[in-house]
Amino acid sequence: MRAQCAAEALSAQVVGLRDPDVSSGFSAYVHIPFCRVRCGYCDFNTYTKLDFGEGASAARFPEALEKEIRLSRRALVGKQANLRTVFFGGGTPTMLNPGQLISVLENLDREFGLAPEAEVTTEANPETVTEEILDELRAGGITRFSFGMQSAVPEVLKVLERLHTPGQVRRVARWARETGAEFSLDLIYGAPFETLEQWERSLDAALELEPDHISAYGLIVERGTKMGQAIRRGKLPAPDPDLQADKYELADEKLRAAGYRWYEISNWAKPGKECRHNIHYWRNDNWWGYGPGAHSHINGERFWNVKHPLAYVKRLNEGLSPVQDSEKLSAVEREEEHIMLGIRTRWGIDTPPEVDPLVVEQLRADGLIDAAAAARNRLILTRKGRLLGDAVTRELWA
Repeated sequence: MRAQCAAEALSAQVVGLRDPDVSSGFSAYVHIPFCRVRCGYCDFNTYTKLDFGEGASAARFPEALEKEIRLSRRALVGKQANLRTVFFGGGTPTMLNPGQLISVLENLDREFGLAPEAEVTTEANPETVTEEILDELRAGGITRFSFGMQSAVPEVLKVLERLHTPGQVRRVARWARETGAEFSLDLIYGAPFETLEQWERSLDAALELEPDHISAYGLIVERGTKMGQAIRRGKLPAPDPDLQADKYELADEKLRAAGYRWYEISNWAKPGKECRHNIHYWRNDNWWGYGPGAHSHINGERFWNVKHPLAYVKRLNEGLSPVQDSEKLSAVEREEEHIMLGIRTRWGIDTPPEVDPLVVEQLRADGLIDAAAAARNRLILTRKGRLLGDAVTRELWA
């Protein structure tokens, strides 16, 4: 009886979804909040402490995730809900051992079922995996690895406070390829003191490894981070916007020449190797985010979990939902998000009917949108437009 009451409490405490129908499928994001060190630029919900007590530890973390997975199944009761993609992010998911990650995937599969050919990705820092770990993850259902390379220049890695070496990236790329899984490399440009030549070295090193996918993110310095504080005190230089633009253009030129094509402002892939999970985000599809601080979106409703691992685990252990708050997006807000997310992609968006044609004409004249696509009533950013994507969004929504 007590277990039944706890189950009913879990169900009652879920957001109260007005439309829980995800019969066309949805995605799962699983947040693993643990890291070996916290990089100076990182603003994510991560923790280097691995045990907060009361079951809130890396060792027992899959137990809490299992509770939330069961909760989400109750919230979507009676619906066909195969998972099209699963993404383990963080933090550093590979702070958990392969058996732990695979157990979470098995729980998701048991509750919802993985769609045929489902994409299952895990992020990994190069220093946290071995050949055996990658083999075990691949055998357990991981289809795609995303490695945090960041840079191939030791001096830049040091400024970013990354622990791995360029040699470790080369090894994990080889091991990943040998498993038969797809793999992606994440790069960051704009670290303090990084030159254009150093950025080119990193691009060349990444291309030499022939990944299926490359993400290149311009460094954004968040105020509350260690790096942000150092920049405010004048100990480190802030990123130069003009140099950032030069680095983006160099990345686009080299990646395109190597056979990669951009499909989102910061992402390039070989044809057919785009990250399907992230595409679901940019199309504003449905996903459930599991873990501390994870965000979810189900049919126009957003909700997010409490951030601290101890608070997250305690709520679940007490038979309560870990959701901290939620919001129902209005039709206007959904349209704004459609523009903001869709304009970032290679396929762009249809010209919104409420947008003044003179605005579109000015964007075309300024070289920010593709002229041929605009003539077909489609808005697709040029390379120059990608550098000013936020400004384009503001013009479309003014």
